Amino acid sequence: MSALLQPNIILLREGTDTSQGRSQIMSNINACQVVVDIVKTTLGPRGMDKLIQNHRDVTISNDGATIVDLLDIEHPAAKVLADIAKSQDSEVGDGTTSVMLIAGELMKEAKQFLDDGMSPQTIIQGFREALAFCLEKLQELTISFADKSHEEKRDILKKCAQTSLNSKLLAHYKEYFSELVVQAVERLDPQLLDKELVGIKQVTGGSISESFLVDGVAFKKTFSYAGFEQQPKKFTNPKIVLLNLELELKSEKSNAEVRIEKPEDYQAIVDAEWDIIYEKLNNIKGIGADIVLSKLPIGDLATQYFADHNIFSAGRVQKEDMERLASATGAQIQTTVNGLGESILGTCGEFEEVQLGAERYNLFKNCPSSKTATIVLRGGAEQFIQEAERSLNDAIMIVRRAHKFNQIVAGGGAIELELSKKLREYARTCLLYTSPSPRDRQKSRMPSSA
Repeated sequence: MSALLQPNIILLREGTDTSQGRSQIMSNINACQVVVDIVKTTLGPRGMDKLIQNHRDVTISNDGATIVDLLDIEHPAAKVLADIAKSQDSEVGDGTTSVMLIAGELMKEAKQFLDDGMSPQTIIQGFREALAFCLEKLQELTISFADKSHEEKRDILKKCAQTSLNSKLLAHYKEYFSELVVQAVERLDPQLLDKELVGIKQVTGGSISESFLVDGVAFKKTFSYAGFEQQPKKFTNPKIVLLNLELELKSEKSNAEVRIEKPEDYQAIVDAEWDIIYEKLNNIKGIGADIVLSKLPIGDLATQYFADHNIFSAGRVQKEDMERLASATGAQIQTTVNGLGESILGTCGEFEEVQLGAERYNLFKNCPSSKTATIVLRGGAEQFIQEAERSLNDAIMIVRRAHKFNQIVAGGGAIELELSKKLREYARTCLLYTSPSPRDRQKSRMPSSA
């Protein structure tokens, strides 16, 4: 009786799906096959682009990682397949569609063995043995170019970039952009090869062939006040100051309260505010700065002050642009203007503000300690430029990885077919062991006379 009164122990939330076994494995494989069928038609030079509408945004792409990211996949097994593509995109850059198709085909073949009653553990053991064999053969098929001359290395890296661009929107311009990509990677620190130091700026308008590489940093003109037009727009060997500081008169908070007894006290408060901002501006001018850039706003008073003293200024500069400027010019980002010295200043060979399409861009060229580069990407439509940027990102990642390891394999599906051929030959030499059926075991126990 006491056993009937014991409460039920609930380990899972109510409504939790507890499906398991062979049927659930089949369901997971079918869900992954749906995702594979979606991206299958985007593979290779003959692949088609997908148009995906997400709320008000429209994206045109044939990049596997981009497509699965925009699909908002809910099935947990299919999400794992999407994570494979994202991992490939972040680690290698290209081949996102290929890894999804290979994974999908492996599951498709495994499904037939599951239908025949084979244990999933046996199938996984076969996959692991095949993986070990393929990795061993892959090392034999690897081509090293570490001992090649500089020109031969550049030629190999350009071919790697062209192979990546072959199936992209920029396939018709692959020779032109492969040269830009190799030049951009060569300007990075060879020990780090930080991808974040290669900036890509989209400029709507013009032809795609008008895209160019800036040996340094380029960013779009930030918000400015009226006095900005009176500032100089071109310098040679300028002194550059980078700030993380506001240069404007700040209004008090709404709940602030100051009690005064006579008008002179109010005037003293106003004069103190002006003295503070002018002290900051005079400190910047005192170290001989020609260009002042800040992550935070630069107000109208500071803008006009800099214009009167032939100094270029820009506020609200994006964080990644400031970091690339610090790396390229040698300047140090400051949070105060007190005690500034020439050691915190940076410089570049040439600075100018130019008109590109409908926007104006600030270009910092020929930086002495330049470990960064910027590709200015032109094009007609916004969706076209966005897909071109994704294509360039894949090519940069491939060239960066090849430059780092000095090893390549044949592309365009050739290495996969060669490994498939060798794996098939190896499989024919393996001995198949099948466990005896209960009837066979019973026969083996019977005496020979029987």
